[in-house]
Order: sequence, then C-alpha cells, then structure tokens
Amino acid sequence: MVGVESNFGVVRSQLMVKPVIDRQREHQANERTFLAWLRTSIALIGFGIAIARFGLFLRQLHTAVTQKPVAINVIFNSENLGISFVIFGIITISLAAWRYNQVFWQIERGDYRPNRWLVWIMAGVVTILGSLSIPLVLWRDSSISPPIDDIKLPSKSLHQAFLFKLTKILK
Repeated sequence: MVGVESNFGVVRSQLMVKPVIDRQREHQANERTFLAWLRTSIALIGFGIAIARFGLFLRQLHTAVTQKPVAINVIFNSENLGISFVIFGIITISLAAWRYNQVFWQIERGDYRPNRWLVWIMAGVVTILGSLSIPLVLWRDSSISPPIDDIKLPSKSLHQAFLFKLTKILK
C-alpha cells in the first residue's frame, strides 16, 4: 500500500496493482512480428533470385549482341550476390522462427524482455549486401563491349538481328 496525500491533507490508500496482462493480444503481436520477418525473408529470397537471373540474362544478351563471350569475375558477380541474398533469407526465417518461439514462452511465463540484437544483425547484413550490389550496377568494362558500329551483323537491320538472336537464346 502506498499513501497519497489529497488536496485536503487527507491520506488515501492505494494498492499498487500490476495490470492484468492481455496475453491474447501479446501473442497476436508476436505472430504479426513473425509474419513481418517471414515477408522480409521471402523478399530477400526473391530479390536474390532476381539478381542472379537478371545478371545471367544480361550476360547472354551481351553475348548475343556482340558475338563475344563476357568475362566475369569469379568471386564478385551477380550470381554470388544473388545466392548470398537467398542464403540470408533462409537464415532470416530460421532466426524469426527461433525468436517467435522464445517470445512465446516469455509471454507465457510473464517475463518478456525485448532484445534488439536480431534487428541490428539484420540491418547490418542487408546494408552490406546492398552495398555489394552497387558496384554491379555501376561497373562497366569497356574492353568487353564494343560500340554498336563495330558489331558484324548479317544484312538484316540491327533490330532484326537482335530479335533473332534473342529468340534463339530464349528457345
């Protein structure tokens, strides 16, 4: 009991009562958080697949247009970056399931403690992977791609030759 003095000098007694915890709402919030992490992991996996496949498509397109193979870096290329995003997406969903279960039991015991380390790890890895994608976008090797005028094409127009090569690649 704690005594509190009112305006007239009379002491009132109040019980310090811990508020009743609404466990259903806490569990629903935990599930919403898990679903947000699930959406994040799906986005990371999808983004990784897109990066890997789009890099492959651009190389095939370059080869079809220039009739020359494309030199790629063995370590730093779009396929490796895409695979990194996919692996990180898989790790993300594993960590999210682990965290969901941990919070579930903390709610049940009534001793929930927030933990920010998972958020910091996720932000750091996404920042690193995002930074690694910048050179892929900006990097151009002028020795590999000759100007359009230097390409030896059949008697067809450039547009028709491009479409012909592209349809051969996609078949």
